[in-house]
Amino acid sequence: MNGRPTEGSPGESPDVPGLRTEASGPRTDAPGLRADADRRRADAPGLRADADRRRADAPGLRADADRRRADAPGLRADADRRRADAPGLRADADRRRADAPGLRADVDRRRADDPGLRADAFPADSVRDRARRGTAALFPPVEAYGRTLFGAARTSAHTAPDADLLDALRLVPPVFMPRRLEKLIDLAREPMHHDVDLTTVVGALHSPLPAYLSAFGSTQVASADLGTAASRQAGRLGLPMVIGENVVPVNGYGRIGTAPSGEAERSLLGRIRAYLDELPDGAGGVAVQQSTEDADAEVWNLVYSDPSARPLLESGRLAFELKVGQGAKPGLGGMTVLDRAAAARVAEQYAVDDVLGGEERVLRCSSPGTFTEEILRQQIRLMRNNFPRARVWVKLHPGRDVREAAAVAWSAGADAVTVDGAEGGTGWAPLGFLDTVGLPLGECLRRIGRPAAGLLVSGRMWEGTRAAKALALGATAVGLGRAALLAVEEDPERGLVRLVEALALELRLLISALGKYEASALAYEDVWAAGTGLPHPDPSLAAPLGTQP
Repeated sequence: MNGRPTEGSPGESPDVPGLRTEASGPRTDAPGLRADADRRRADAPGLRADADRRRADAPGLRADADRRRADAPGLRADADRRRADAPGLRADADRRRADAPGLRADVDRRRADDPGLRADAFPADSVRDRARRGTAALFPPVEAYGRTLFGAARTSAHTAPDADLLDALRLVPPVFMPRRLEKLIDLAREPMHHDVDLTTVVGALHSPLPAYLSAFGSTQVASADLGTAASRQAGRLGLPMVIGENVVPVNGYGRIGTAPSGEAERSLLGRIRAYLDELPDGAGGVAVQQSTEDADAEVWNLVYSDPSARPLLESGRLAFELKVGQGAKPGLGGMTVLDRAAAARVAEQYAVDDVLGGEERVLRCSSPGTFTEEILRQQIRLMRNNFPRARVWVKLHPGRDVREAAAVAWSAGADAVTVDGAEGGTGWAPLGFLDTVGLPLGECLRRIGRPAAGLLVSGRMWEGTRAAKALALGATAVGLGRAALLAVEEDPERGLVRLVEALALELRLLISALGKYEASALAYEDVWAAGTGLPHPDPSLAAPLGTQP
């Protein structure tokens, strides 16, 4: 069918019983709806007066729904069989639950007592759906095909009063596509979305798509089995992985040669081991983040001199990330909640505040560190001098001078700058910071403009449209944080794999629709929002989303 139906509404179509239309207006406003249903049914042949007869006679309607569900492959009638046959799906859930301690093994018990990981103000249910169903979750239910009319305005997120800049943007394919013609000539056939090349250099590390696993530090969520499971799946995918701050002071350094059990698995090298065990040759890499307390523990020196890190060094797949700030609490250091015994063990390294109003738990606070332009520049020079074989990353919080800070980092030789939007973060933070402190990611991208080198960004990333918009505004790759942890909790063996497979397909569809065939080809002309003046006819005269501040 070409174009949108001129009549129809949510609910049953006036012409075809049981047919539904999505994204239509209220029945009271749309002509030909139920207000005059009785008259139309009496006058119009083929309407509901003979609904019972037509449902019995017409294949594909509900009369034979039970038979079709039983016969049609891919529908729910054979779900049990498909789950039993499909590797990595729930048919092997019992085995995986038995093998993955702390994750799906006790999911039934936890869901009865506790719904598991929460991610308030985040589309957790949609992420879990993709972790279970993978690419199938990108589309409407197969059962709805032939029975529902889908149209625009599926959601109103882009028009909501609290929508951020990335939500407000729309991706805008052109009519004329010279790059598609170039691809057609190159392939000697019409190009398809399968022909989109997503491979990306992420801070000098090679990735199969413009994405990486965001930094999980020493918070309780990542310190448990989720962090290790996420490392394994990221390695299997070949995604670059960041190991966050304070892991060594809190969980220990570990030794890769030790058996995988208990605290050793939660240590810094335990996460690296889980990653390397699955990592294909030539793909991915590990970025080790360092905070002020990590510097006191000489984390980078430990990793750089450890024989276990030699494969990463020799293949150019080890990076060190200097943490200047983070999205969840700009201007502050990391925060975690500890029991008093654990707090006593780290009291010499961290500030411990008894401010949580209970007898058992206290707040552990990390130092935010102190930076000026010259301090940042000098820190990067020392990193390049002391660790010449490691890549250099710098992580910034969403500060008002994020553009200037990124420029200083790039000019000093950083391979990549990571920017957490105010939406980013997986750990503990004061509520006031979560809601009102720091720039949203879209505004950070607007201020930075065209990056001088790798620009990695994070903040509510989980699906292709938001990722594509960020790439169009200058990002090199996007980080998966909360989405990755939710996916791994949903399925500790393949949840993140399926989430990333869905992200990759969605990006290919979107990039192809824009007439481009490389992720790096996305640019500001591919997005539009009311009032921004995009796209600009002369790219040399326009910065993303208008004039730079």
